[in-house]
Amino acid sequence: MHIAITGNIGAGKTTLTKLMANHYKWLAHFEDTEDNPYLDDFYYNMAQWSFNLQIYFLSSRFKQIQEIRKSKNNFVQDRTIYEDAYIFASNLYEMNLMQTRDYNNYLTLFNLMKEYVQAPDLLIYLRASVPTLVNQIKKRGRECESSISLDYLNRLNDKYEKWIGGYKEGELLIVDVDSIDFVDQSKDFEHIIHLVDTKIRI
Repeated sequence: MHIAITGNIGAGKTTLTKLMANHYKWLAHFEDTEDNPYLDDFYYNMAQWSFNLQIYFLSSRFKQIQEIRKSKNNFVQDRTIYEDAYIFASNLYEMNLMQTRDYNNYLTLFNLMKEYVQAPDLLIYLRASVPTLVNQIKKRGRECESSISLDYLNRLNDKYEKWIGGYKEGELLIVDVDSIDFVDQSKDFEHIIHLVDTKIRI
């Protein structure tokens, strides 16, 4: 079983991944932010480092998916390979923060990888308004994220909604983060687990 959790920056993906992995006693795959050699540079100069960052994430995510599919274990994954292309790289290109030749090169590589990628059995989308995202980004206090603009978060949210609106790769569960607190309210987390169990028929 492979469950993936998707959503904008600050939506709570990593936290929910940890909680769910602990609940089900499954393995967890996290987005590589701690050891990512480009992330800090990217947030301070997006135009210069956008292509490098996206290639790094694409490679890291593809490796994760290969490990998940080769393993006999169950996994909860923090973010998907689809977001790298459909959300982040696309947004950077539209904001003129990635050159056309780099974007085309990136898409060629992504489309090659996609042929070898199997979608998760369940995708959980954490839907959150920009004020909620900003509040949660401030709470976790990552210095590299302090310069993220409201416009950037808004643009990403728009792209997430468009992508999720047309998602047909597999089962989908949408969680409204604005109206639920799965971190501090155990009943809210239990509600998510109930919905997940229904979707994957545990």
